[in-house]
Amino acid sequence: MTIIFRESKKVEPRLLRELYQFAPWAKDRSLPDIKKVLMNSTLVFSAWDGKKHVGFARVLTDKTFRATIWDVIVIPEYQNRGIGSSLIKRIISHPGMRNVDRYWLNTKQPEFYEKFGFERSSEAMVLKPQKKKR
Repeated sequence: MTIIFRESKKVEPRLLRELYQFAPWAKDRSLPDIKKVLMNSTLVFSAWDGKKHVGFARVLTDKTFRATIWDVIVIPEYQNRGIGSSLIKRIISHPGMRNVDRYWLNTKQPEFYEKFGFERSSEAMVLKPQKKKR
């Protein structure tokens, strides 16, 4: 297995939607919304085994003070092979991120991120506005 990592927003939305089916929080994302997500993300990383899309992560950031990591996904049969770790390492070592002094993320698996130095925090708040009909 040779995994290739790409930094590019040019991910086929249909393939990303297939990957999102492995993430309970992302199963209902539509193709138009996925196109917007890709276009509006600051950094997009994907992992490939040949033509098979096996991993993904994206970042929103001002490249100065803060960055938020979103949608870290590795399909189940490729987990525990270092793909998720490689995606996170690529994000936090990216040259465009060298001035960022704080990364944020939401996760139900904090143990995975703690090995990269992430700490659990009580600093965050969340607002969940009513969804508007599209």
